Amino acid sequence: MSDTDDQGNGAEPLNPRETSVLYGHAEAERALLAAYRGARFPHSWLIGGPVGIGKATLAYRMARFVLAHPDPRAPLVQTATSLQVDADHPVARRIAAQAQGDLLVMERTINEKTNKLYQDIRVDDVRRTVTFFGSTAGEGGWRVAIVDPVDELNPSGANALLKILEEPPRRAVLLLVSHSAARVLPTIRSRCRLLALRPGGEPSFDGANPLDADLVVVDETSMVDVILANKLIKAVAPGAHLLLVGDVDQLPSVGAGEVLDRVVAEERGEQAAHRREVADLVRDGRGHSLGGQPAGQGGRQGGGQPRDHE
Repeated sequence: MSDTDDQGNGAEPLNPRETSVLYGHAEAERALLAAYRGARFPHSWLIGGPVGIGKATLAYRMARFVLAHPDPRAPLVQTATSLQVDADHPVARRIAAQAQGDLLVMERTINEKTNKLYQDIRVDDVRRTVTFFGSTAGEGGWRVAIVDPVDELNPSGANALLKILEEPPRRAVLLLVSHSAARVLPTIRSRCRLLALRPGGEPSFDGANPLDADLVVVDETSMVDVILANKLIKAVAPGAHLLLVGDVDQLPSVGAGEVLDRVVAEERGEQAAHRREVADLVRDGRGHSLGGQPAGQGGRQGGGQPRDHE
């Protein structure tokens, strides 16, 4: 949640471009930070979540941080714990004043004829990205575009955006805000890194405050990253069961995926051995009585009295 979501004092809420604080989504910020510091920073992000949760605020925070700190290898970036940029920083001031040349925001605009907002984001607004990304970037060389929200693109606008995503310019970042990421066109969604914001903010469950459940089921386990998996395992109550569902063939071949793959393989081996033991017992039970006499030679299996023939 951002400080624009609930003013509580009747004051006019700030626009996300002016908002300096974001509550409850430190984990999402750390994910963006880690990616930015990495060798292969994804050029497109789809930030999803309910209305008012702080998606646009997070997008603007990321835009400020990248434009204010254009070198991912800089010590300040490497040691940062959040995307916070001082409100007095020149980049922050220019973004608040809508005067940052390296930031393009696509959103519904005012229809001059009716003096009302258009019903959707027009294709002409999206086509501005061609000129924007084709021009020379200033200062640090990064150019950032925010679509707020991508749900309001009309079909022509969505197709125009797709062309940009298919051939992303160098040192470009696209931040797509969505109230329902599942409804975004699959061709757009598949070209973005999904970052979901959920009500309640950061997970509050851990070893001291475990989940109140006897069985925890995780679907699509191959999509769970190491950080989330670590939190999840710690939050499972003692004596509870954790069921992981997914396709083992989709697990990463290194890191946590490799470890889980080995666990699955070992579990399969143990299950196969158990099945062989059961089969051996069944075969042994068919050929011998529990009393040690072969079945069918004067005794009932199980040591009972011989059956009377009628």
